[in-house]
Amino acid sequence: MEFGIFKLIFVFVVAFLVSFSATPIVSVFARKIGAIDMPKERKVHKEPIPRLGGLAIFYGFMVAIICFVDISVPIRGILLGAVIIVTLGVLDDICDVNAWIKLLVQIGVACLVIQHGVLIEHFTIPFIGIEPISLGNWSYLVTVLWIVGVTNAINLLDGLDGLAVGISSICAITLAVISLLAGQGEITAVVLITVAIAGSGFGFMPFNFHPARIFMGDTGSTFLGFILASVSILGLFKVYAIVSFAVPFLILSLPLLDITVSIFRRLFSGKSPMKPDRGHLHHKLIDAGLTQKQAVILLYTLSGLLSLSAVVAYLTSWLHGLILILAVAFLTVIGYRYIFKENIEMFKK
Repeated sequence: MEFGIFKLIFVFVVAFLVSFSATPIVSVFARKIGAIDMPKERKVHKEPIPRLGGLAIFYGFMVAIICFVDISVPIRGILLGAVIIVTLGVLDDICDVNAWIKLLVQIGVACLVIQHGVLIEHFTIPFIGIEPISLGNWSYLVTVLWIVGVTNAINLLDGLDGLAVGISSICAITLAVISLLAGQGEITAVVLITVAIAGSGFGFMPFNFHPARIFMGDTGSTFLGFILASVSILGLFKVYAIVSFAVPFLILSLPLLDITVSIFRRLFSGKSPMKPDRGHLHHKLIDAGLTQKQAVILLYTLSGLLSLSAVVAYLTSWLHGLILILAVAFLTVIGYRYIFKENIEMFKK
């Protein structure tokens, strides 16, 4: 176990240093090929900023994985899928790929991962003392929806400096902790992968936190979403007898809630669910008077509390986890009242 802890530290440090060192190089590369995010009506930034920063995150992640992780068949499928997702992201950051084409490719990648044994086959329901439920043939559809859903949820969350990469790192750390606990302290490949995600994310964050000098673009946001979705299947859904299906949902609840509300909002307003808008939670916070840093820190805190609720629910009981969730909900409601209705001065300072 002591060796395992050192291995975790090395994975994090390697992913961090490689990502951190690669980001300035990627920034120069992005400017040379014209991968620039221009200011638009729904964008928050006011100046052209290079994107493709996700390449640095991907590079740091892959170097750490190749150095420290044994590549099994499921992990090989996830890595192959990640290469395709990153390639698609690079193309999109350079020349804007059609949203429906991106969706079809994401579905294809999800099917590729399934072929390599990454599949949600069972789940349990909290508070109900029944045997794990088998999904049968529905497992394929559920897995595709989960991977595509989480991939796009992180992508849509990438609207403020440092927001998506920070929340992805928080989710990755939480997945690592619960996977470590579920494995009774065993340093598994899943734990190493999630630590590598966090390390590469933190390595990129100094360049992406407000005021951002580079964006990770779809290259980074879809990569992080895809990896989180896929590794959560191996790390949590695969131990269905121990961990309820609600745990990964709770960890990723902030981006999942945001994408769900966005889809229904667009449908009810007669717009395409694939068309971007400026109605996300982070946009609402900015419109309410918060600065980018304040909005991002607030959403970091909310994501951290929800992730903590998942850990508490696993370690103790779902009743204790529910108490913490209700406490978070109470704070959210009160915060909504003051932030959106009264716009109190403390958030403007």
